[in-house]
Amino acid sequence: MSTLDIRQIHKEHAADSIALSEFAFQMVLTPQQREERFAFFNEQESWGAYVDGKLAARLSILELHTWLHGKRFEMGGIAGVATWPEYRRGGLVTGLLHNALRVMKEQGQILSFLHPFQFAFYRKFGWETYTDYMKYEIPTAMLPKLPLQTGSIVRVDEQIPLLNGIYRSYAVRYNGTLDRDEQWWKRRIFASKKGTAAVYRDVAGVPGGYVFYDVKDNICKIHEMIALNYEAEQALWKFIADHDSMMDKVTLQAPADNRLSFLLDNPRIKQELVPYFMARIVDVVSFLEQFPFAVADDLLGTGMRESELTLHIRDRHAEWNDGSFTIKIDAFGTAKVEKLQAGQNDLNELAVECDISTLSAMFMGYQRPEFLHSINRLQGSEESIRRLEALIPRRQTYLPDFF
Repeated sequence: MSTLDIRQIHKEHAADSIALSEFAFQMVLTPQQREERFAFFNEQESWGAYVDGKLAARLSILELHTWLHGKRFEMGGIAGVATWPEYRRGGLVTGLLHNALRVMKEQGQILSFLHPFQFAFYRKFGWETYTDYMKYEIPTAMLPKLPLQTGSIVRVDEQIPLLNGIYRSYAVRYNGTLDRDEQWWKRRIFASKKGTAAVYRDVAGVPGGYVFYDVKDNICKIHEMIALNYEAEQALWKFIADHDSMMDKVTLQAPADNRLSFLLDNPRIKQELVPYFMARIVDVVSFLEQFPFAVADDLLGTGMRESELTLHIRDRHAEWNDGSFTIKIDAFGTAKVEKLQAGQNDLNELAVECDISTLSAMFMGYQRPEFLHSINRLQGSEESIRRLEALIPRRQTYLPDFF
């Protein structure tokens, strides 16, 4: 009988892990790329499922940080999930995901993101869609017609402190963006995407945005356009439009709530809303105690010191989240959470019930309580739903990165 063992993949087995990823993701690495992957192989991030001593499946748990309502959260990024065909449908990925949830909880990673090969598969394990992006294709002739802009645009090399300062000011405005570090810029941005970066500064010399792009085969591919204000956005678009002799069209992706087409003379461009990453709350208590709740209107001017709510959560894959929780939120938006003992039900008109995937989509800001209630994914009284609507701030989700 085959024996299953889930453990970290040590450096001496790195070649096996790389070979599995190559096969599963249909990559053909050059010898140099394979050497680079071996050099950067991280034992702490890499987990394998071994059958009779042979690596049969693997995944990585990346140590990342994300922004949520302007607050920085520790997050575990699940990446590189792969299984050899002869071991598929044998429960190996299930075992790896259960192990990953336990590991992330121990490491204090109270949120987890992943890019799904199939949304329905990961939804079974508690992850849920948390962000989309708009994908645009704009013919050169339909680009914005803008006059000469104030300020200046200068091409820069890999000036990470400058670019990251602009990016960070932009990223904190969204839910679910990454807090990038220097290594992320080097390995995930510049090493994987060819192109040129140009920074916009206003008349006072203050950086207000950048564009990272590449022109090849008459197509201008914008990897990132980050603008902190409309002035910077106009200047960057004028800069891109001035490449008109080199290109037939521009492609880019942007937050789902952007209004690019409205700014064009002719908005009939090719545009597509693309469901992207999934998120999961790993540890409900820790997450809710760090979550910046809105100050409920019914506390203001009433003399009440706390807003209370009860959550009944279903989580079949993380028993520490499965059960009932009382939440007391003070006038500063800080919560104190207590998990009720088994069999102890706090049934009241301010109780709501849902599974962990619904809770994750709701608290990431991707879907609102009223909508989730209307499609029967969130149960509760009208008063409890109204209270939850008031307590969860509104903010657009976005993720310009991939892992």
